[in-house]
This record gives sequence, structure tokens and C-alpha cells, in this order.
Amino acid sequence: MALLFTVMLVTAAGNTAMQSVMPSIGTALGVQDVWISLAYSWSALLWVICAPIWARRSDRRGRKAMMALGLVGFVLSMALCGIVLWAGLAGWLSAIAALVTFAAARSLYGLFGSAAPPAVQAYVASRTPRSQRTQALSLIASSFGLGTVIGPALAPLMVLPFLGLGLTGPFICFALLGLAALILLRWRLPNDEPQFAARGRVQPYASGSGGAPEDVRSDDGAEDADEMAPDLPARNLRWFEPRLRPWVIAGLVGGHAQAMVLGISGFLVLDRLGLRETPAEGAGPVGIVLMCGAIATLLAQWGLIPRFNLGPRAATLSGILVSALGTAVLGAASDLHTIALGYAIASLGFGLFRPGTTSGTSLAVTRAEQGQASGIVASVAGASFIYAPALGVWLYNIEARLAFGLIVSLCLAVAVFGWRGLALDEDLTQDR
Repeated sequence: MALLFTVMLVTAAGNTAMQSVMPSIGTALGVQDVWISLAYSWSALLWVICAPIWARRSDRRGRKAMMALGLVGFVLSMALCGIVLWAGLAGWLSAIAALVTFAAARSLYGLFGSAAPPAVQAYVASRTPRSQRTQALSLIASSFGLGTVIGPALAPLMVLPFLGLGLTGPFICFALLGLAALILLRWRLPNDEPQFAARGRVQPYASGSGGAPEDVRSDDGAEDADEMAPDLPARNLRWFEPRLRPWVIAGLVGGHAQAMVLGISGFLVLDRLGLRETPAEGAGPVGIVLMCGAIATLLAQWGLIPRFNLGPRAATLSGILVSALGTAVLGAASDLHTIALGYAIASLGFGLFRPGTTSGTSLAVTRAEQGQASGIVASVAGASFIYAPALGVWLYNIEARLAFGLIVSLCLAVAVFGWRGLALDEDLTQDR
């Protein structure tokens, strides 16, 4: 679990560190804000396409192999992005050439980096009972959340004068950290045998006393339907099949709202604090805001969900309403304290919302389909970042109230839809 936690933490820290310096890099290059946001779109599109493919492949090749592939994609992407942006800031590449090449290098993360999160999620989901699924997936999500705390906190410290790295220092540093995580993963994580979809049967958990394996039959003698038919592979899942449709729609619409908030936040800090003329000074304040949001996300995932034993529906609905409130505060903020407060409230809500939709998707299918379900979750999350950040920034540059009004509207739409369409928690979390 420590290794799984590390895989998610390193990638999350690297990505949020990048997000905390990219507004400043874009300003230094003289590139309009919307183009900085669009530079991520191709990578997000590849993520949507590739995540389900890697998830299905993990059922055949094992979770460890896909985690390693994801880390390789992360390391290569971060290193190449850092080199390209360094060349642009140094004047060796024009601003447009640097941005286009950055988008191409970033696409490696969407292409190969998308292999890791579904593999980690499937590994955990396939080994936890239904009544504990939300808490287990929340713990894994919190590793990503902890990374989003560490990334913005370390990013200003990684803006190094050494070799003229400057604002591109975080890219190189996190590429090295990703390489270290890859070595640890290959060295310490045992080779895994695919247990679900390829074989369809849960391997019994070995008790601490070393006793006999647990019987897979329930008390009444009927075998768990999820663990039967070991020779029959799970059928391919689609995004909008009836079991998954409500959770996918909620995750997709709410994910667009979250992506817009994240896309706007860095540029809002530069504007409201008057840092457009000194972009190098923006990394610190942007990092503080992102770090406050990440801490609030951890509060939701480490504190509120386990403390109140929130099920998927409760976490989803309460989270999206809190996010709407935080977005309204963020839109009205004019100083660093209020910006950080609004972003933290919104992040607290999304920290409840994301594990809710993730566990709801997981609980809607059988154990044999967990790999595919995790791929759909990752694909839905990636779809939110194809155009939503750029749309949010574009509307923000036209009129800030348009952007924040749209985000609040999306959150409220999810709340109404979820109240009517999401399954009750007592039905989803019952062990069977």
C-alpha cells in the first residue's frame, strides 16, 4: 500500500507543481492564457482514449506492469516538458514553437501515464468488500490529494537558478522523483497475477494466523456471483450502460466544473494580486492557493468520509453543493486570503464528490469488471480536461462572472440530477 500510495503521490505532486508555475511561464513567454489551457487538451483526449485500454490490459498483464508503464510516461513527459519550456524561456525557441512542443511532450502523459491510476484503483477495488469500498478508494484518492499539497509547496523551492532552470526547475525535479518511484516499484512490489476479468475469482485473503483460506461461499451456501465462473471473462463495459450511466453523467458534468475552477485559479491569482508584470513572483501565491485547496481535499478524504461513513450518493451530493458555495466565494474574492478560502471550500466539496462518483461506479459493477470500471473512471476524469479549462479561462477573460456562473450552474445541475438518479447508499454498500 505504501508503494501504491507513492505512485499516486508523485504523479499528483508533479502535475500540481506544473500547474502552479504554468501561468507564470505563459505570462513570461507572452502567450495568452487560453492557449496555455489548451496545451493540455491533446493530452487529456489521449487520456480518455487510452485509460480504458490500459485498464483492460491490466486484467491480462497484471497491475504492476501498468503502474510501471504509467510512471515511465510521467517521467518522460515531465523531463521533455521542462527542457522545451526552458528552451522557450531562454529564447532558443519562439513562444509558439515552445508551446506546441510542450503540448506534444505533455501528450506522453495522456498516452502512457493513463496506465497507472486505473491499475492502482483496480488493485484496491478488487480486494476490498463492498461496505468498505468508498473508504478504501478514498484512501487512494487521498494519496493524490497529498501530492497536490506537496507539489505546490515544493514548486517555489524548485525554481532554481542552477543552469538557468528557473521556472522549469519543478519539471526536472519531479522527473527525477518519478524515476526513483519507478525503481522502487519495480524493485519492491511483488509481481502480481491478474485476478479479475482474466480469471474472474477472488483469491482468498490469507489470515494473520496462517490458517486455511476463507471459503468463498456465503452463510447460506450460495457462492458470491462476482466470484463464480472463473473461466468466463467479463464483458466489455461502456460508458453509458444502465448500471453506470448515472455515475458517469454526474462525474462528467461535475468534473467539467472542477476542471474549470482549476484552470482559472492560477490566472485569477495573477490578476487579483497584480502580478502580471512580475510573473516569476506568481509561483508562490499560486502555490499557496493550490496547497490550501489540496489540504481541504485531504480533510474531506481523510476526515469527513471515514468519520461520517459517507456512502457514494451522500458524498457526491454533499460535495457538489459545497463546491458550488466555494466557487461563488472564489469568484468574489479580491485578496490572497479570500481567494485561498474560496478555493479551499470548492476543493473540500470536490474532495467529497470525486470519491463518491468513483466508488459509485465501482459498486455498480461486479468484481470481475473492476479493471474496466477503473478505466472508465479515469477516462471520465480525463474527458473533463479536454476543453473545460480552456473554456473556463476564455469566459473568465471575457467576463469573470460568466465563468463562475457557469461553474455554479454545473454544480447545481449535478445536485438535482444526482438527487433523482443516483442509487441509495444502503443498496450500493450492502455486502453480497
